[in-house]
Amino acid sequence: MPSARSVPLALTALAAGGFAVGTTEFASMSLIPWIATDLGITNPQAGWAVSAYAIGVVVGAPLITALTSKMDRKNLLIWSSILFSAGNLLTVFALDLPTLLAARFLTGLPHGITLGIAAVIAASLVRPEKRGTAMARTMLGLTIANIIGVPAATWMGSTFGWRWAYVIIAAIGLLTMLALFKFLPPVPAEKTSSARAELKSMTRVQVWLPLVAGAVGFGGSFAFYTYITPTMTEVTGIPDEYLPWVLVLYGCGMTVGSLVAGPCIDRSIDKSALAGVLGMAVILSLMSIFMHIWYVVLPLMFLNAIAMSLFTTGLQARLLRAASDAPNMSAAMNHAAFNAANALGAYLGGVVVTAGFGYRAPSMVGVLLALAGTLILLVAFGLNRSSKTADTAAPAEPVAVTAP
Repeated sequence: MPSARSVPLALTALAAGGFAVGTTEFASMSLIPWIATDLGITNPQAGWAVSAYAIGVVVGAPLITALTSKMDRKNLLIWSSILFSAGNLLTVFALDLPTLLAARFLTGLPHGITLGIAAVIAASLVRPEKRGTAMARTMLGLTIANIIGVPAATWMGSTFGWRWAYVIIAAIGLLTMLALFKFLPPVPAEKTSSARAELKSMTRVQVWLPLVAGAVGFGGSFAFYTYITPTMTEVTGIPDEYLPWVLVLYGCGMTVGSLVAGPCIDRSIDKSALAGVLGMAVILSLMSIFMHIWYVVLPLMFLNAIAMSLFTTGLQARLLRAASDAPNMSAAMNHAAFNAANALGAYLGGVVVTAGFGYRAPSMVGVLLALAGTLILLVAFGLNRSSKTADTAAPAEPVAVTAP
């Protein structure tokens, strides 16, 4: 175990990776109009870049986790940072839609590893009673990305051009690599870890149902968020220069949701997850109705971010309870599931916009997806009761609770 003096620096390096990943994932959605204009494509076509990134996460999370089960965790994160930066640099030089999609797919490949493995490493750096705090500090980078990184990237994209936003994100990735190299001690893989053991955990019904519920239900929020820029500017009537503050508000809602989720999860994992996904369905339906009234839709958007965090937190705790013997794969697959939701929401939101239903329609798509996620979750609850599995808090071995 490293010295107490070096642990904060190591956790900061891990948090920097979360900041970079969170910024590139969510900023791509807010930059869609400028990307579309520059490449001469429609907003829904530019939205495919969001789906391409998400598909990269879905492919990369289980594949890289399985193939690198014996690799030193520090080296794995360093190589992930290099791949992440390379993908963002390729995005900068994308001159057409196919190149853009390929670059975003490549960038998404290390996403699940960067966030999932970082949480496992954080727990290994401190004494058992400090693991929860260590992982919370690591995930702080993801929270800060939604409050500072995404609005800043949006402002930069609207002021200097969208490509400059990805230049800065790539630079953050390289700085993260250097910080990991300098401050993170070697973290050997568990001797019992193997691709077969990690993959075997994925055969359980109570692992797959939360993953599917997240992939479908969380797609509801992504259907709206992917097109947040044209929705806010064209329907709500918010000027471009105020858009970064709208994104700050959304990020603050996610932060509040993360703080609220902890005590809720301590009381009941299942009820917390159900409250989150049902809350998303109700709030998105109200947003679609009142989208043209800024002083109504903005508070609703803030509440939706809280519900979203509650849902994702509940599902992560449930998933890790069901696969506590495979923390690397379960953490990576959790991010893969939420990025499948990213791809699904972005795609279906683009379909209804292209069909001419306007920018209110993605929110209605979100309602249907959230309700579908609710049904899947209820099925999981029913099977859980039949097997007499108690609805308890997260496992004794603390686990990372993060947004996608």
